Amino acid sequence: MVDISRRTMLTTTAAGTAAALALRGASPAAAQAAPTPAEVHGHDPIPLKWLEGGAPAEVTGGTTWGVPWPRGAFAPGQEFTLTTEAGAQVPVQTWPIGYWPDGSVKWTAHAISGAEPRAETYRLGAGTAARPAAPVVVKTDGGQVTVDTGVVTVAFARSGEHVITSITRGGTVIAKDGRLVASRQDKPEEPGKSESFTSRISSVHVEQSGPVRAVVRVEGRHKKGRREWLPFTVRCYLYAGSDAVRVVHTFVYDGNENKDFINGLGVRFAVPMRGEPHDRHVRFAGEGDGVLAEAVRGITGLRRDPGQAVRQAQYQGKATPDPATWDQRVTTRLHWIPAWGDYRLSQLTAHGFEIHKRTGPGHSWIRVDGGRRASGLAYVGGPTGGLAFGMRNFWQLHPTELEITGAATGEAQATVWMWSPRAGAMDLRFYHDGLGQDTYPEQLDALEITYEDYEPGFGTPYGVARTTELTFWALGGTPSSERFAQLAAANATPPLLTSPPQHNHAAGVFGSWSPVDRSVPAKAALEDKLDLMHKYHREQVDQRSWYGFWDYGDIMHSYDGDRHVWRYDVGGYAWDNSELSTDLWLWYHYLRTGDAKAFRFAEAMTRHTSEVDMYHLGKWRGLGTRHGILHWADSAKQVRISNAGYKRFYYFLTADERIGDVMHDLIDSDRTFLVLDPGRKINGGEPFDPDPKALGVGQTTDWGSLAMAWLAEWERGGDPIARTKLVNGATTIAALPNGWVQAGVTYNLADGRFNPMTEKSVSIGSLSSVFGLIEVMTELIGLIDDQAVKAKWLEFCRLYNATKAEQKEVTGADWGNLNLRQAYSRATAYAARQLGDQALAERAWQELRTGHAGYPDNHPFGARRVEGPAVLNPVDEADLSTNASAQFGLAAFQCLALVGEHI
Repeated sequence: MVDISRRTMLTTTAAGTAAALALRGASPAAAQAAPTPAEVHGHDPIPLKWLEGGAPAEVTGGTTWGVPWPRGAFAPGQEFTLTTEAGAQVPVQTWPIGYWPDGSVKWTAHAISGAEPRAETYRLGAGTAARPAAPVVVKTDGGQVTVDTGVVTVAFARSGEHVITSITRGGTVIAKDGRLVASRQDKPEEPGKSESFTSRISSVHVEQSGPVRAVVRVEGRHKKGRREWLPFTVRCYLYAGSDAVRVVHTFVYDGNENKDFINGLGVRFAVPMRGEPHDRHVRFAGEGDGVLAEAVRGITGLRRDPGQAVRQAQYQGKATPDPATWDQRVTTRLHWIPAWGDYRLSQLTAHGFEIHKRTGPGHSWIRVDGGRRASGLAYVGGPTGGLAFGMRNFWQLHPTELEITGAATGEAQATVWMWSPRAGAMDLRFYHDGLGQDTYPEQLDALEITYEDYEPGFGTPYGVARTTELTFWALGGTPSSERFAQLAAANATPPLLTSPPQHNHAAGVFGSWSPVDRSVPAKAALEDKLDLMHKYHREQVDQRSWYGFWDYGDIMHSYDGDRHVWRYDVGGYAWDNSELSTDLWLWYHYLRTGDAKAFRFAEAMTRHTSEVDMYHLGKWRGLGTRHGILHWADSAKQVRISNAGYKRFYYFLTADERIGDVMHDLIDSDRTFLVLDPGRKINGGEPFDPDPKALGVGQTTDWGSLAMAWLAEWERGGDPIARTKLVNGATTIAALPNGWVQAGVTYNLADGRFNPMTEKSVSIGSLSSVFGLIEVMTELIGLIDDQAVKAKWLEFCRLYNATKAEQKEVTGADWGNLNLRQAYSRATAYAARQLGDQALAERAWQELRTGHAGYPDNHPFGARRVEGPAVLNPVDEADLSTNASAQFGLAAFQCLALVGEHI
């Protein structure tokens, strides 16, 4: 087995390294690499609204979003102006993040600060951008990077353990010594050897420097002594006029799952404490608008009353009057009142949190209160300033914790625990002993019963990752309970501006889809089914409690009607792991509807599948893992799961740099075919001696997944090898005698070409095009002017659901008993649209309605309620499976868009 460094791909062209650096920051440098369009036509201003509607009371520093534009509308250097519905200009920062082949802008990213007055709706159009009154200022010297938002100054260390050395507001240090903390133990359950690690910085890069938004990327590892592990990337986002620092934290697990059991993972700041203990405040957000408001040394509820004004000031988080003005029976006895310096809110499950406090180490913890689902925000400080700190998806990503220690001393410690030390150790070991599956024949036989593809040593978590979003506010004083609740809401659901489905569709992005259309009864009936299906799967997340650090964002694959549960414990029927393009279905549903719940559902899945379900380190870097009981358990490691096409939507709609990194890392994932033989079990385990000039890369499932990564890189103006391989692959497949169904093809790694063949032969499977091939070809044909590619692809689309006689006439052999014919109705619809063939259009609708391997026209989409004692908790169940739902949804969306008039 050849062990190839995944980074070697970028040495194939000198431009690759420069492009990689430009893409990481989504900076204007990327625009300079794109060709200048011959002419641009402009575009009328478009409306924007907040995803959840209304005008948010708070945002997490600011907001960044993406907008698509039709081909030829704007050149890369175009400026944009943003105005409220009342006509007021809002300072906006703009940069291109996607290009059409002619060099015109396909996607622009925009950022505004939360410090600006917020409106319910805006208009975005060409024009001179307004600048903020106090633009973000970034300075770099040999030892640190500083970012001044006009309200706070944040200093980043370029080395050492402190990611952020200080956050200063008005000359007052609000927080300092910000670092990452982690701990491990060498046994999963019994007390054993335990070690604590802290961040060690290896690099700091300024990815954007204003005027509205600055982005600083910090990379490093956790270190203790000579050991360095758990590599991390931390991006910090700061906006003009804002006192918030938004943090996107990613770590990769690179330990030994049998020896390295993480029992704590967090981000910690030191918070200087000023004033007397009775003027120091602690706040925790509960569920909804709930807030726990306490002081380190309480002066309410005492036997003696200091006075109403004193009590109210403390409760409201204001400075108390001079103690000389209090009832002296209280003033002279303040030293007898305990100071509660340590607090923690622990959310160890999705269904309950507890708050405890103590006076200090060596003393008992006292239960304060509890609740169901905390919003994930805490505060420690006083009337002269303090730190609010929180984590998004706090209860969904349990076990989590917000901890305050030392608040009664001169310096408190504020920690966001992404994995709470109170939860026990993170156990990532495989869940069984192999069951005697020592040979390939035994493993193939076991696959026939549990649908799990097992192989010793393949169920490893080495190289999987997790990304978490956090926010830190450097406040000038203790916030009111109302303001704190608003901060908590913004932390839990960061507001996002969006363009309407009608504009996104008119821009011509993401292939064949159309906004919801209920203009005729037949369309309305189909839209109702699509809504019911989506709602059912979305609500199953909460009903089945699909939450947790490694699980949140994914959904289950198949249902067990006897037990009334999803098959969470049955081999390959458990977690979905993007099987049959669930991600695509959810994103297209959002594009069509503009629905906030649909966006958040798809967003959570993208965060999960792009991190947990694929490898970011090691020999399988760039590969994803097929569906199973553990996300990384199955031995089928495949590019169809790591598919960049599942991530493009989120990147272009939000300009999220982390997702951009993941997509960029996939442009050389064809090199994994040098490392792992996908057919090793079928060919009997013959010695694997891959030839880089003749690799066994399939031109359907494999190439379609690779093509999505290359398309995304080409769109973003990145490494030119991506466009080269994308076009070479499509043109050489089209030159094969039977194109996408030609048997025995081989692939040249150097340039992405498939080697020529002269004799017709057929090899085709039902999974060939259900991992994004149909979608990427729809887009690619619209981007390149190659009639041979178009003709060969239309031949494939027309023939998949054709008769065997028709298939044999064209390709020399019939295609066998193919499955998933409902899913391929969208291929028929595409051919019908391109060829102007009404008979094909009618055939497409008949294929969709017949529902082969999916949902026929009379299929019930409604759910039935099941209650105890048949189930543990009341649940809804329906005759729906995730594979069938994803493919039915995609087929229906595209039939409506392509041949909707023939419904």
